[in-house]
Amino acid sequence: MMELNSLKQFLVVARLEHLSRAADELHVAQPSLSRTIARLESELGVPLFDRSGRLRLNDMGKLFRDHVERALGELDAGRRAVAEATSEGLGTVRLASETFLTLTGPLAAYKRAHPTIEIELHWSSADDMARHVRAQNVDLCVASQPIHAEGLESVRLFDEAVGVGMPLDHPLAGRTSLSIDELADQSFITARKGHWLRGLLDRLFAARDLTPKIVCETDEHSAIADLIVAGLGIGLIPSAARRLANRSAAPPPAAWIAVDSPDCRRAVTLYWGADSHLSTAARLMRTTITNWDWTTDQPREKRGRSACAAGRTRPYRP
Repeated sequence: MMELNSLKQFLVVARLEHLSRAADELHVAQPSLSRTIARLESELGVPLFDRSGRLRLNDMGKLFRDHVERALGELDAGRRAVAEATSEGLGTVRLASETFLTLTGPLAAYKRAHPTIEIELHWSSADDMARHVRAQNVDLCVASQPIHAEGLESVRLFDEAVGVGMPLDHPLAGRTSLSIDELADQSFITARKGHWLRGLLDRLFAARDLTPKIVCETDEHSAIADLIVAGLGIGLIPSAARRLANRSAAPPPAAWIAVDSPDCRRAVTLYWGADSHLSTAARLMRTTITNWDWTTDQPREKRGRSACAAGRTRPYRP
């Protein structure tokens, strides 16, 4: 019979695809971890990893991982539901996003209104969000690109243009708009693969049978604007970041130029599991985010538009 600890260890190995690093994270000996994985494979009757060269989770392993995540997620959801029902506290809310810069306003307001609720923030790529929500690893997620997956409900938060940022002394800085063809030879600073900003850049260029010239890809997304200002390249910048810069006392240190493409936009959407039981803490978070005025970065006192205008895809109760 499979043990919970063995399943949890399998998930760590599946995530890292590296036995020694998984053993270090789990604080167990690598030979013991290897035996645990071997026992699981023996019980299932199939290998879960390809071992030719680097350890890789195979198709059977991915199938098993998805079921294990959902099973452990249900157990954790049950534990949290009991804890919420038997205590005076409202518990914990777990929110995943590709970037939290846009969410600092509603998160701060939520924490002020509910100081006893613990907020867990998880970075996740859009590609992994649906799996994490269905497995109940997180309660809610905010994605800057569409998630095409079954079992999710969503509310469109806002849609905005994405332009290109460049130093003020750049030869193109005086333009009002630029085409992708005109940007083909420019040096780009962007995020690593998996982040919405990188995905948008790749899609825009691929639509023109072009490949962007990337001189820097980074996990430090706050550094992208600083590197652009320093003159090391140009990069895609959402309108929200431009608005924040314009609100500061000093003038914006970089130019923001519109991109002449209807696809150079991001649609920010809140997702949650269609069949998930959301805790009180998660429902309060959902209400805070959906009632936020993204143009002023303040709570919306009275919603001046209908749910359909806001982009709600399915009804929900706050």
